[in-house]
Amino acid sequence: MRVTWRGRIASLAVGLLALAGSGAAQAPADLPPITIGVLENGTVTWELQTIRDRGLDRRNGFELRTLALAGNPATQVAMQGGQVDAIVSDWIWVAVQRAGGAPFTFWPYSTAVGGLVVPQGSPARTLADLEGRRIGIAGGPLDKSWLILRAWHRKETGHDLAEVTEQVFGAPPMIQHATETGEVDGAITFWHFMAVMEAGGMRRIVSVAEAAQGLGLDPDTPLLGYVLRDGWIADNPALARGLARASRQAKELLATDDDAWQDLRPLMNAASDAEFAALRDGWRAGIPPEGPVDAADAQALFSVLADLGGADLTGGLTALPEGLFWQGE
Repeated sequence: MRVTWRGRIASLAVGLLALAGSGAAQAPADLPPITIGVLENGTVTWELQTIRDRGLDRRNGFELRTLALAGNPATQVAMQGGQVDAIVSDWIWVAVQRAGGAPFTFWPYSTAVGGLVVPQGSPARTLADLEGRRIGIAGGPLDKSWLILRAWHRKETGHDLAEVTEQVFGAPPMIQHATETGEVDGAITFWHFMAVMEAGGMRRIVSVAEAAQGLGLDPDTPLLGYVLRDGWIADNPALARGLARASRQAKELLATDDDAWQDLRPLMNAASDAEFAALRDGWRAGIPPEGPVDAADAQALFSVLADLGGADLTGGLTALPEGLFWQGE
């Protein structure tokens, strides 16, 4: 019944939202398509648009198509229902799905993470200065950035932020507004919202990458990546390798060519040159090392997250399943 329900929801989501897709031309007979489910305003569209605009898909033997969907749950349902060939999600979700029998695997997309920012005039200089204050958190109590910052603060001070602060959870725009209006004393938010807030004058207290390092974790371990099916890779090895190559080629271009970013500016919704530069530089900082994820580093991060997130986050997993990380080429 669960599979049937997911399939029906996925079909409905695709039916309602197909018109929001990329509008790409039909693939010629000699180039098979790869369809990726995306958030309409997600940062992954910057990479995918570069792949398409620069012909990196065709150069690598496929026609890239995107299907815009309304929110992360919709992309996950579309993947579960077989309506798309790939999505971008975090490997925690992939691990839970794989352990439950879904043959999904993960290929790195980004190491970009958020952090904690405060208004420029705030007296806070460290995370400890926010004890007894209200913190806005983008997402919910299981947000990975929140959990990592909690773990780091507990290691540094012995205090759990969940117990020594008041938390306000909400969507990133709401948290941004609450910080700007003084409803909260600081904000833990996603990297692209943090970039915009810093460009607008807010001050960073600590990044999640810095907290991860303080916990002895590798900050280059990417949380976000392309989710693929084992069977699809086995049936289409050249397509899978072509997607991985096109992704890397787009990253190499965007890492070094400022002009390439001008083509993406309409997608970025930057309100100023400062916002545009902050978003560009933040995306570049998240380019992961080449190759698959180091399983030992990922397990170390997973253990930290599981300690505070519990079964609600991990589905009861204590060890990451075999085959979670695709080995690529």
